[in-house]
Amino acid sequence: MAAWARRACPPVRFKASSTTSREETARVKQSAENDALDGRRQPSVAALPDAVAGSWLLRLAPESAKPFLQLARLDRPIGWQLLLLPCWQSSVLASAAFGLPPDLEQLALFFLGAVTMRGAGSTYNDIVDREIDARVARTRDRPLASERVGLRAAKLFFLAQCLVGLYVLVSFNLPTIALALLSPLIVLLYPFAKRFTSWPQAILGAAFAYGALLGWTAKLGALGLPAVLLYIGSIFWTIGYDTIYALQDAGDDATAGVRSTARLFGARVRLAVGALYAFSAAFTLAACKTAGLGLFAYLGVAAYAAHLLWQTLPLQEGLPTNRALALFRANRDAGVLLFLGLLAESLARLPHS
Repeated sequence: MAAWARRACPPVRFKASSTTSREETARVKQSAENDALDGRRQPSVAALPDAVAGSWLLRLAPESAKPFLQLARLDRPIGWQLLLLPCWQSSVLASAAFGLPPDLEQLALFFLGAVTMRGAGSTYNDIVDREIDARVARTRDRPLASERVGLRAAKLFFLAQCLVGLYVLVSFNLPTIALALLSPLIVLLYPFAKRFTSWPQAILGAAFAYGALLGWTAKLGALGLPAVLLYIGSIFWTIGYDTIYALQDAGDDATAGVRSTARLFGARVRLAVGALYAFSAAFTLAACKTAGLGLFAYLGVAAYAAHLLWQTLPLQEGLPTNRALALFRANRDAGVLLFLGLLAESLARLPHS
């Protein structure tokens, strides 16, 4: 009996151990699958491909705030920088034309307004495009497309940013306020433009270049021809650089049915962007001539035009994504060159005591 018991016991212990092992293996496997699924649902901030690597803002922000910082594109400062530059250029253009000192308070207000309204515009754009964004590789991990931010929270965040923008706006004179209140009509149209036209970049240009009008009126209280010419030049500039940006998505856009100038121009993208940039430089030069400006302004325009030419040379259909993004971001430097030329002109024209 004892021998039988000894022979019988080992199989019983083996079966219990085998069952436990299979259960533990199943639990580990399920846990790994859940972790992977959670990783897909909750992408990290580093998952956004066009964000600035190692953003200090995202490093310091609490986890709960990070999706909203991404929603406002604060991890991608190039957006508000490109929105700000026409404002600053126009303001110092007006200063140079009339021998007035640059208004540092107004430049600071334009900075705050550009950061805030760029965030509001991006939030609105993501609300409208959340379903399209989910089908495009570069945008599928954005906070709304990946469901890290709910629709109601995004709408409240949008309204909060608009209130800050309104506070900035009422700090300007009445002509500037009246003119600025027309711009939301353009901004509201932009996210839908890619659904019915191959020129959504033109709508974006009309919105992003709008500061070229506001900087002049904020300084002088009325609109002038140099500001209008600068505005037109800035529209051509925006269409050009956003076409370069859209090269990143040309393949996915075709699949999703999204239109763009990058898809429209195709193999002729270098020629098309070159023409857009040439028009931008020509209208900017005309703005300086009608304002009666001199050497420093023309040097600024020349540096701006040379930078745009440098951007155009490597363009081609199928340009690598990282190269297209780098060329797009380089437009900050092009805009700064023009601003510095106009600023130098305004300082040189100040009366000397």
